[in-house]
Amino acid sequence: MRILLSIYLLIGLPALAEGPVTLLVQTQAGEAIPNAVVIAKDSEAEVSADSFDWDVLMEQSDKTFVPYVLIAPLGSEVSFPNRDRMRHHVYSFSKGNRFEIELYGRDETRSIAFDTPGVVAVGCNIHDEMIGYIRVVDTPYAGKTDGAGSMTFTDLPAGTNEFLVWHPDMSERDDVVISWNGASELKVTLDVAPAALAAGNH
Repeated sequence: MRILLSIYLLIGLPALAEGPVTLLVQTQAGEAIPNAVVIAKDSEAEVSADSFDWDVLMEQSDKTFVPYVLIAPLGSEVSFPNRDRMRHHVYSFSKGNRFEIELYGRDETRSIAFDTPGVVAVGCNIHDEMIGYIRVVDTPYAGKTDGAGSMTFTDLPAGTNEFLVWHPDMSERDDVVISWNGASELKVTLDVAPAALAAGNH
């Protein structure tokens, strides 16, 4: 399967300010895609553990990783609290961020530091149906689409003209590159099967 990417500049005149800009991410059928990661490309701003306003953790609850997709700053420690009655064995084989947390029980927490930018696919060695994703980023200019498939940057560094868009269930594994000319809204279409969005992980 291939990605069909369409960008519609809903307001065509270039903006004088560096933002705000909203990206609307949807399927080919027009269905909103939550949990798509959007990154402002080539930003030189440094990222730190407190760059984002969400907790850098991935819970295990009802045999599910929550959230399904987590954005984590480069070098930060991600916590993996277990909220289930059963034990879990959390691991990843992702290049540059391999790790293994052997069996631990309810209300116990383990933490892992991630030092390589990229995607970390997380699983449980006991419950094969459990899967989550961590996107490790080296910029504070990153975010995730909400239930309506929307993500807004309120301000961006001067010179920003491209975004990277990624979702774990899109057919292409590489980031999709989106050009930006200052328009206040961009619509992005990714090849994500409706069945993937209906799977309950989103």
